[in-house]
Amino acid sequence: MTVTTAVSELAPKLAFSEIMSFAFDTFCANKVRFLLTGLGMVIGTASLILVVTIGMTGKQYVLNLIQGIGANLIYAEYEGGAQRITNTAPDTLTVDDMSAAQTSIPGIVSASPVLDLNERVPVGNGKERDLQILGVYPQYKTVRNLVVVSGRFFDAQDEQAHNKVGLITETLANQLFGSAEAAVGKIIPLSHLPFTIVGTFRERVNTFGESEVTTSTFLIPYSVARYFTETATVKLIYFSVSDPTMIEPVTNQIKAVIQSRHRAESVYNVTNLTQLVTVADKTANALTMVLMAVAAIVLLVSGIGIMNIMLATVSSRIREIGIRKALGATNREIRFQFLSEAIVISVGGGLIGVVVGLALPYSIRFLTEYRVPISGLSAIVAIVVSSLVGILFGTVPAARAAKLDPVESLRYE
Repeated sequence: MTVTTAVSELAPKLAFSEIMSFAFDTFCANKVRFLLTGLGMVIGTASLILVVTIGMTGKQYVLNLIQGIGANLIYAEYEGGAQRITNTAPDTLTVDDMSAAQTSIPGIVSASPVLDLNERVPVGNGKERDLQILGVYPQYKTVRNLVVVSGRFFDAQDEQAHNKVGLITETLANQLFGSAEAAVGKIIPLSHLPFTIVGTFRERVNTFGESEVTTSTFLIPYSVARYFTETATVKLIYFSVSDPTMIEPVTNQIKAVIQSRHRAESVYNVTNLTQLVTVADKTANALTMVLMAVAAIVLLVSGIGIMNIMLATVSSRIREIGIRKALGATNREIRFQFLSEAIVISVGGGLIGVVVGLALPYSIRFLTEYRVPISGLSAIVAIVVSSLVGILFGTVPAARAAKLDPVESLRYE
């Protein structure tokens, strides 16, 4: 290797370090101007990270609400069927359908029928009130993910012994007895039979009356509710599976089992909450993309600001460029000098923006009980984007500086 070759290989490294050092010195000499220019980049990168955080938090919140309705929930209900010429009874669901599904399909861990009844009962002071009576299994609490506010939920022993016990909603307890705790032990007569309130409950997620539970719901054991009906039909059946990945296949298997036990023209709706999860996921992603577009516009505006300030910098340093060229600086070195200054501004602003963007979710995590999701990928993307903005919008000023004629530059006043 010749001395000339060695020098030529070493020169770019020296040039790179010198140029970066010169860019940093220029930045320090014009702190206010460059800090104000980089402020847009700080806001843009921080917005990008916060937008992703907000989108992930919203998605997690919605998914938690859906999961709060029931643990890996699947439900089946009778929708009807084609009308026959001869009168036939509705081909509704029964508890035997639930038992057949549990026996033949692996993965089902809990199930409960729902027998829907209504009764007008005395509530004291000569007043009466309409109650919705739901006959369910003890597993209903687990399947529907209910919260027992006071007292207890009836158990398998109550179901087998046909004990006349039940639970009312927290709202109904407050209306009738003043508080949930005061309701425990009180008596509600159903068809002249005294039922003891052993507990109060509420849904873990407020379904706003869209589920079978209303503010005036009274849960009693299914075996006791059967005393008030002539048939074994039920309104709907709830199933719960052990693994979320099994929800779809188990849903199809349950529908096949139920359909095989009834008339061909009967229609049954067997579904789960997966569709709601999918819709919530798509909605959250769409909202995140819209907000990211807004953050991208902020980055674009800050990039234009960097280009403008660098163009102004080139105009104010024309004589300096002429001197550097006269001392032997190449067009490539001049171009890289001004490009490096633009990159220093953009990357510096990007790093500060990343710190600001991550500081808020981490503060919420440390200071509160909320587990705000944090995406490390968003920070990486923010740094990459800020670097690209510096390169793209710094290219034009750098190219302009490199094209300046050294003689004319030295004459510039």
